[in-house]
Amino acid sequence: MEIVGLGVDICEIARIERALTRHPTMRARVFTPEETAYCDAKARPAESYAGRFAAREAVIKALGGYRGRRWQDISVTRRPSGAPEVLLTGNAKDRADALRVSRVLITFTHERTNAVAFAIAVIDG
Repeated sequence: MEIVGLGVDICEIARIERALTRHPTMRARVFTPEETAYCDAKARPAESYAGRFAAREAVIKALGGYRGRRWQDISVTRRPSGAPEVLLTGNAKDRADALRVSRVLITFTHERTNAVAFAIAVIDG
């Protein structure tokens, strides 16, 4: 396995909570229906939304940035084990393909005030 890029991001949960309240369309613009269903089922949805927002930013950094970013080009799904997994489509997938990235590993966590995500773009070999 070869590491192509690393990315980390921190997101304030209260900021996401305010944004979701002020901008009712944010859920649909930024997050996929699968992510929305997962987050809204949680006791404090903003924690999960903040983790997924931080994950998007960390993935963008791990890919070295790219033009034409759309929020839903990067999403987080769950493996059968429950572990998070990054799905890339659109321009994010095009950037990963150009770098020969076979997958982006992701981990994120949240505590009372912040969510943090760490992404590693890799080429399996």
